Amino acid sequence: MSLIIDGHNLIPHLPGMDLADPDDEEKLIALLGEYSRLRRKSIEVYFDRAPLGQARERNYGKVKAVFVQEGSSADAAIMARLKKMGKRAKNVRVISSDRQVQQAARAAHAEVQSSQDFAAEWLRLSEEENILDPRNRSLSEEEITNWEALFRGNDTVPHDEK
Repeated sequence: MSLIIDGHNLIPHLPGMDLADPDDEEKLIALLGEYSRLRRKSIEVYFDRAPLGQARERNYGKVKAVFVQEGSSADAAIMARLKKMGKRAKNVRVISSDRQVQQAARAAHAEVQSSQDFAAEWLRLSEEENILDPRNRSLSEEEITNWEALFRGNDTVPHDEK
């Protein structure tokens, strides 16, 4: 089952993420990339307010980001995508807390999950997968040596360790 996600609707529900952050979309795409890898799901994430002339679609592995041109909305783009999918929409889970999007998803026979519930699922997954939080990963001896060299002002790594 693939996922269709209302990106700006999800961001406020994830710890450490904020819509005021200028890199919020990139951070969410990276997080969804990890989710996609762990759960083996393909994901489409929709974002509102792409500046004029910068509306686009871009693939990041199994995550497809759709930046919807200002004047339209991610909600409208998601609903149009569901309509275009027709009967195939039953194989999709739509992540949004917007009632209109949820209603359109149900009408298309897609599964619906609120942004809050998806964020809770992500937290459970990140607790299970200790590797998701880089603070929980120990550095290798080589990484420690490289960092020590960098902090000493010697930004070249010894030749035998390259």
